[in-house]
Parts: sequence; C-alpha cells; structure tokens
Amino acid sequence: MRKIKGVLGVFVALIWTISLSACIHLPTITESQGDSSNGALDSSNDSSDLSNQPSDIVTEELSIHFLELGTKSTGDCTLIKIGDTEVLIDAGAIKSSAGTIVPYIQEYCADGILEYVIATHAHEDHIAAFVGTSKIDGVFESFVCETIIDYPQSESTSKIRQEYETLRDAEVAAGAKHYTALQCWNNENGAKRSYLLADGISMNILYQKFYEEDASNENEYSVCVLISQGENHYLFTGDLETEGEESLVAENELPKCVLFKAGHHGSNTSSSSALLAEIQPDIVCVCCCCGSDEYTDDVANMFPSQDFVNRVAPYTDKIYVTTLVAAESTKKYQSMNGNIVVSSTGGEVSVACSNNDLTFKETAWFQANRVMPEEWK
Repeated sequence: MRKIKGVLGVFVALIWTISLSACIHLPTITESQGDSSNGALDSSNDSSDLSNQPSDIVTEELSIHFLELGTKSTGDCTLIKIGDTEVLIDAGAIKSSAGTIVPYIQEYCADGILEYVIATHAHEDHIAAFVGTSKIDGVFESFVCETIIDYPQSESTSKIRQEYETLRDAEVAAGAKHYTALQCWNNENGAKRSYLLADGISMNILYQKFYEEDASNENEYSVCVLISQGENHYLFTGDLETEGEESLVAENELPKCVLFKAGHHGSNTSSSSALLAEIQPDIVCVCCCCGSDEYTDDVANMFPSQDFVNRVAPYTDKIYVTTLVAAESTKKYQSMNGNIVVSSTGGEVSVACSNNDLTFKETAWFQANRVMPEEWK
C-alpha cells in the first residue's frame, strides 16, 4: 500500500510539475567551462547568481526544523518544509532515534511522501534512523521517498552503511530516484544542480572536491546543500571539515547566509574562518548533545567547541543548540533549545524553539564552560 501511494504521488507530482513549468521560469545555473565537475555557480547573470536575488520576494512559508533525536548521542536530522513539499537532510543519531524522528516528521508530512531525502555521508550519526530497528520502523520504511541524493564516495565498511544502502536500493526498486551529489553537480542521468521546491525557493547541490578526490576523513565526503529563498540563503554542509570547506568556498559563489547549520556539530575542525568569512551567517544552529564526552574529555573541544564559538563570534551571537548532556545521572539528555525551527516567507526570519529561545551565550552551560568572546561583551 505504501508503494502504491508512492506511485500516485509521483503521478500527481508530474501533473503539478507540468502545470508549474508553464508559468514559472526556472532559475538557470550555467555549466562551468571545461570540466563541469570542477566549476563554480555561474554569476554572469541575475538568474543564476544566488547572491543577487530580488529583496522584495514573498514566497510560501519555508520552515527548517533541527530535531532533537531522543538520545544523548550527537547526530543530525533536519526537516525542511515548503507547502506540501518536504526535504529531509540526514537521520541520525542511532537506529532507535527513528522512534523520535518518524513521529515528528509525520506531524508535518501529511501525505507520507518525502519529496527529497539527502544523506550527507556514511556515518551512523547521520544515517542510522533511515534504517531503524527490528521494533522501530526507520525513515525508509515509514515514508515514500521520491528522490534520494547522497554521497558520491565513502570508505566506510560499517554495517550501518551497508544497511542504509540496502534499504535505499529497495526504495529505488520501488520507484524512487537515486542520485549522488556529483551526478547532481554534473546534471547527469536526470540529476540536477538545482531543484525548484516552490515559486522562488530552490535547493542547490554545491560542489566540493571530495566528491571526486580521496579524503583522509569520512566527514570530508559530505554532501553540501544551499536552500535559496530570495535574499535568504540557508547552508547545510554535513560534517565537512576545514579542507573540504576551503574547496567549497573556492568552487562556488557562496552568498551571505541568513542561516548556517554548524559544520560537524560545532567541532573545532569545522566552521572554518574561510567559510564563515564568505557566508557571514546571521543565525547558526548546532545539532549536538552539548557538553557530552562522547568524542573527547577536553571540555574546550566538546561540542560546541570554544574554537567554533570564537570563529562565529565576529558575525553573530545568535547560536542555538538542540540538546544538552543531562545534569542528573538518571537522565540520558535534556533539551537545551530543543527542536529548533527557523521560518520565513522570504523576508524576516524567525526562530522558535520547543524548550526555550535562549542563545548559546545566555545558557548556564556556556557561562560555566566557555570564555565569552570580546565581540559578545
């Protein structure tokens, strides 16, 4: 029944696309000269320059949901909703997180269809809830996924990668389209660099060199996505590290971004000065369990790290964090901001959180464990 529904959804989407294309001029992203896999977004005209869109545009409401994952383990899951279209970027942190993620998505995805699913890279904390457990259905089992975009490369030999790809391929056998980010960049086999999500709102797959080159760290294979809504731009880079971020800056004409999902959960090895200087974010959202010793015993490097704070501080103090390690030993975690929802209709952007709307610098944890940057004093 779920797959029959998917076929009907594809048919309806086809009719909608045909009617929409008759009245909307799709934005053009011009192919780079020479090797199309190694070029920047062409800014030679306004229709393809993502940094020079009309300032008075009014679109459908776009909401970006950074989810808590029901665990103290750090991971990513971002739901983007525009009208009846849903985009899901990643589904971590562990398999049982599906028990938190799936019901949340169901509140917003009434038709049971995720139009776009993006898995940035093959680490458990980004793909485990696509799989689920023997008792908890994962994202792939719970929704029809129409288009799946994921990493062009991986060196992971993990069981979770194998399970993710097996279930992804089952979705393709049932009618889903599957592309890698490199195929999107190259406009190959039906894949596109830019997808129109609604009138005035596009999803753009960006280029970075580790789509094609070998990396020493699995994080560097992360798929990078820019959502554009008039002058409002929203950047998602998975767990891309410093070298990958430098490539991202060199290979794309990145605009100033109203929102940046902090690279690699606010680690000291991502959200580099080179990237931040280019995008100059107004709002930064961090998906992590703040203060957890899951990856390090060094408090300064616990997510979100002191180095991350120092680099972001010249641009904004509007940092929001999903989850906090529990103060009580009987609890696994507690909400910091909780689920973070960033919304806009193309003009002003608002932030609303399920627990509280405190910025990171206003929290008790920050004041006890971080040094206040000069820019924030």
